[in-house]
Amino acid sequence: MKGKSMKNICVVFLVLHGIVSVGQNVMISDQNQPRETCIAIDPNNTDRLIAGANLNNYCTSLDGGKTWLVKKLESSFGVWGDPVFDFDTLGHIYFFHLSNPADGNWIDRIVCQKSTDFGSTWTDGTYMGLNGAKAQDKEWSVVDRRNNNIYVTWTEFDKYGSASNQHYSRILFSKSTDAGATWSNPKKINSVLGDCVDDDNTVEGAVPAVGPNGEVYVSWCGPNGLSFNKSEDEGQTWLSSEINIGEVPGGWTIDIPGLYRANGLPITKCDLSDGPNKGTIYVNWADQRNGTDNTDIWLAKSTDKGSTWSEPIRVNTDSSNKHQFFTWMDIDQTNGNLYFVFYDRRNHTDNKTDVYMAISNDGGISFQNIKISESSFEPISDKFFGDYNNIAAHANVVRPIWTRMNKNGETSIWTDVTSIETLTSKIEEEQKEVDTKLYPNPTERLAYLSIVLWWKSDVTLDLFDEKGGLIKTLIADESMSLGHHVISLDANILKIAPGKYFYRVTVNGKKRSLKTLIVN
Repeated sequence: MKGKSMKNICVVFLVLHGIVSVGQNVMISDQNQPRETCIAIDPNNTDRLIAGANLNNYCTSLDGGKTWLVKKLESSFGVWGDPVFDFDTLGHIYFFHLSNPADGNWIDRIVCQKSTDFGSTWTDGTYMGLNGAKAQDKEWSVVDRRNNNIYVTWTEFDKYGSASNQHYSRILFSKSTDAGATWSNPKKINSVLGDCVDDDNTVEGAVPAVGPNGEVYVSWCGPNGLSFNKSEDEGQTWLSSEINIGEVPGGWTIDIPGLYRANGLPITKCDLSDGPNKGTIYVNWADQRNGTDNTDIWLAKSTDKGSTWSEPIRVNTDSSNKHQFFTWMDIDQTNGNLYFVFYDRRNHTDNKTDVYMAISNDGGISFQNIKISESSFEPISDKFFGDYNNIAAHANVVRPIWTRMNKNGETSIWTDVTSIETLTSKIEEEQKEVDTKLYPNPTERLAYLSIVLWWKSDVTLDLFDEKGGLIKTLIADESMSLGHHVISLDANILKIAPGKYFYRVTVNGKKRSLKTLIVN
């Protein structure tokens, strides 16, 4: 709040639980026990989508996600999960995954298969990271749309699952400048090594992002919390030591009731739009800094190429002290809007789980939370549920993807095809009338003004005398976040005598006046 306008009042911020519940859910597939999902939108044609799930499932849609064709991928190198998709500027698709070759070792390389006919056929694949019996795991990719360079980062384990202090994990980087035909020798981009347990002290979660001028940004978790490194020459050189973004209280491995396992690993994105936040780097993760019964979704951002970082910003807007988990984030690069998808239990007292989307159109200053799943589900703790969800956004087309589990432990993967216009209009519809209350009224000296905002809003609060003369502007066109704001109004502090007065609340240009009587 600005300077003097808030001097004589006190604001208590309370957050509403479920802002809105809408959704047009579409089941993509329930074949082959799908889970651990990925989705991508062709920027050249947003009706063209591709989705994938463990171990070798992929699905294509030509109508924006309303209908899907389900197939299975094959390769002589084996297809062993962690599916990742990217489109280049020609509309060609790159499918990255783990390996299990007949003549090699389990997850001994990262494989890239390519399709030039929208998934009808695929190459057998090229690969990166092959290093004897070392394990190559948890990869992610990004395409630089200036030149179609492809960047991939992942974790290498000396020996997967080993607790020996002789075995380490590291973050590796490789790139292709020839459309996936060949890959550069991997570079180690972390100075602080992790263990091989696949737990809090393992370095993991490396998701690369491209900057406006070809920078490559990566964050991950490990023994030093949330770490970050960058290259300003397309991956040729990197900082000798990573930058610490902040702590991850409790570590990146988290316990969620009813889940076989869960993590809060980070996602890195950079705004490439021509909007006001161009060049801003965002890192999104989940942790339990507010308690093991209260997992939350977080965002940190940097406006100086990762040199300094904001304090963590909470993405979930509830006050339920419940679990939000398995977050993923994307940026609509046509406008800079941020979109998040995550599981959410704010509406339940048991392990029933909903799917929420969060939206920020102001660079992560404020968030709108929207329940997009049409019904809840309840996972089963002894059934593997996967390690992540995903979301893709482009040109105001946003497609989240998530896994559901039924009572028999069978999984299915889903998306939602509700337009962003419908989602935002639903929220704005709730805000047509200024929702305000004044209590008690009449009052002896102290009253409370309740204002419910369904969107980040500009608010003005004026105090008038009985004849309509302006006494004081208490809040002057202040930007206030969504939620329930309670403002205390003390006649003693405001220095007004007993009598009749009016408070006028203006929210985004809509006005409402409340008459009050101050007695004694």
